[in-house]
Amino acid sequence: MALKVIGAGFGRTGTLSMKAALEQLGYDKCHHMLEVFPSDAQLNMWHRISQGDTPDWDAVFDGFQASVDFPSSGYWRELAEHYPDAKIILTTRSFDSWYESANETIWPVSRDIPGWLTVVPKVRKIKQMTYGAIWDRLFGGRFENKEAARQVFEQHEADVKATFPAERLLVFHPKEGWEPLCTFLGKPVPEGDFPNVNDRAEFKKRIAIFKRLRLVPYGLAAIAALIAYLVFR
Repeated sequence: MALKVIGAGFGRTGTLSMKAALEQLGYDKCHHMLEVFPSDAQLNMWHRISQGDTPDWDAVFDGFQASVDFPSSGYWRELAEHYPDAKIILTTRSFDSWYESANETIWPVSRDIPGWLTVVPKVRKIKQMTYGAIWDRLFGGRFENKEAARQVFEQHEADVKATFPAERLLVFHPKEGWEPLCTFLGKPVPEGDFPNVNDRAEFKKRIAIFKRLRLVPYGLAAIAALIAYLVFR
């Protein structure tokens, strides 16, 4: 199954809302990072890609008609070449609002994975994949430098806009609603509002869990010290 729609927008540009919208329009399924973490097959393929292996895009997107979000949006050039009939959607928002959102959600989820937890092979692959495909590959390991991240974000959008003709590219903000998206894709406008999926609260829960997990080794060390004291006093 070939991709029909390729999302070129970075994660946190309304990609989860776009996933819901595309699936509502019949592009079932739409690939998103949500498909990567729970699936051993997806995680293994993206881990190999992030470490420099040659991608088998048809295997990666087997069963998918569209893609949005990281990690796939970081490979928009390769995907657009591999699927020359696919349309490109660049989801966008202002840099400052994007950076604030990414800095509170997807970045700390990667950054705050405790080092001791990476002894678990799946957790280690997740961390290596997110850094290899996103934070190091796209941002050169400088995401925390806001101005460096700004240059990456703005250059990315400029490159996408310069690469495709108007008939193949839609620059889209979810607040624009159904009409421009449906016109671009040649689909009838559905009833109801455009999806508005905001998962920031869920990200914050995950971040809080990771921060608590980082304290586990200290807790174990304290327990060991207490046991040693009781035994050898």
